[in-house]
Amino acid sequence: MRRAIITLFVLFFSIESCETEYVLSGNKIEINNTIEKDNEIVDFINPYKNNVDKQMDSVLAYSPVDYDKKNGVLNTAIGNMMADITLKLSNPIYRARTNKNIDFVLLNHGGIRSMISKGDITFRTAYKVMPFENSVVVCELEGRHVYELINYLILNKKAHPISGINIVLDKNYNLLDAKINGKNIDENKVYSVATSDYLLNGGDKMTFFEKSKKNIILDYKIRNILIDYFKEVDTVSFKIDNRFILKK
Repeated sequence: MRRAIITLFVLFFSIESCETEYVLSGNKIEINNTIEKDNEIVDFINPYKNNVDKQMDSVLAYSPVDYDKKNGVLNTAIGNMMADITLKLSNPIYRARTNKNIDFVLLNHGGIRSMISKGDITFRTAYKVMPFENSVVVCELEGRHVYELINYLILNKKAHPISGINIVLDKNYNLLDAKINGKNIDENKVYSVATSDYLLNGGDKMTFFEKSKKNIILDYKIRNILIDYFKEVDTVSFKIDNRFILKK
């Protein structure tokens, strides 16, 4: 009897719930310069803002020219810098944990969000170039899957930053040669590929990373790599080279 009463109660509640309509409403409030500022809040925030601005505008290095990811076909100076320093600064961490070296690096063209302008390079510059919280992860890919990676780069036709791997195409974008650290790719060998956690999780449709046999998270943000690099050098100097070339 008790079970029957509970069943009737649940049935009645379900019917009532189905018949009840809920209407959500709201007002759009646009935030613009017509809204008067609250001086009390501004006075409270200003000391913190000024301190952050002071730190963000601290000079780390100097750039003699503008570096823009739009300047280049299959590789760019700024992209080469991003990949090279990722390899240089991440490898000691990876080697300490695994007793192995990173074979090559692949980042994404879209991850470079700003140019580096001629003049002083600051903390703010690093945050503009890499505003995301992406970290370096090292994936273990068999050589046969590395060829999937190369095929992706060929079809994508973007200057995705690479380091440690060289790719040569003919004028019709057919693969002529591909080497990792100057050696032919062994389809059965497992290569350690440094990338970002965004790409590891399928960002930019780089699904070949799903084939990874093992992933080592380095807990090293790419933005922090930029900052650490800028702290090391007085004047930055990087260029377009032959790591990914299209023969005429």
